[in-house]
Amino acid sequence: MQAIQDAIEAGWLPARIVCVISDVPDAFILERARKAGIPAHYVDPAPFRTKLDGVGEQRFLACLRDYGAEVVLLAGFMRMVKRGLLETYPQRVLNIHPALLPAFPGLEAWRQALEYGAKITGCTVHFVDDGMDTGPIIAQQAVPVLDDDTPETLHARIQEAEHLLYPQAVQWLAEGRLQVEGRRVRLLPVPQ
Repeated sequence: MQAIQDAIEAGWLPARIVCVISDVPDAFILERARKAGIPAHYVDPAPFRTKLDGVGEQRFLACLRDYGAEVVLLAGFMRMVKRGLLETYPQRVLNIHPALLPAFPGLEAWRQALEYGAKITGCTVHFVDDGMDTGPIIAQQAVPVLDDDTPETLHARIQEAEHLLYPQAVQWLAEGRLQVEGRRVRLLPVPQ
């Protein structure tokens, strides 16, 4: 969120964060958003622990509607998104994942890459679908795995790449430059 807010304030990302929602009551992102003057809310995702569905999904949708959200950007959201949100925001739900998908989907992807012995990992911005990290890929950034990396050092370098890649992908979406063709996402030229 901070990288996106910084890009907005720098004037190169034509967007506005209308609200921040977390499924974790004491998430630091809520405090960070409030300090920036952005409405921030914990929304109870119950009744499910691993997915956003049913009444929990309806609470999220109501909050998004109340603020007039046009796009949903996920970061650190560890729940499977279901049809209600996806149908309300078709091809307007994005996620950042700390690996070069389709490799290492799911939790702690940086640890998965390190344990597997990968020499290169990175991050991926993708459209969200109803699978786990399976939506069409918008952009990726490679990050080398160093011989002396720990899960923490590798994760920190991946996060640095994420902070550059996510705002860039959001800029392309805001400019109407992303065209989805099946599983492929084409980046259209800048309009003349």
